[in-house]
Amino acid sequence: MKKLDVTTIEKNLENLNGWEYKDDAIHTSLEFENFKEAFATMTRIAFEAELQQHHPDWTNIYNTLNISLSTHDAGGITEKDFKLAHTIEDIIGG
Repeated sequence: MKKLDVTTIEKNLENLNGWEYKDDAIHTSLEFENFKEAFATMTRIAFEAELQQHHPDWTNIYNTLNISLSTHDAGGITEKDFKLAHTIEDIIGG
């Protein structure tokens, strides 16, 4: 899969709420009511990521989930990252 240029990345980010581009990845941070809600959302994302064969880099601290998406094989951001980001947005109702 082909790495996207900065202009294309920035254009695609216009269609995502709360995502930003830095360090060759797109990032978002999500806050939930509690740990249980954060973990439940992570589980839903994990199933979708597995279906897409594209997995996020993420951390979870109590009710906060930080997600970074990048296609390591391509050395940056590809369409796969935006597809998963939109899936995440659908899951969280964004």
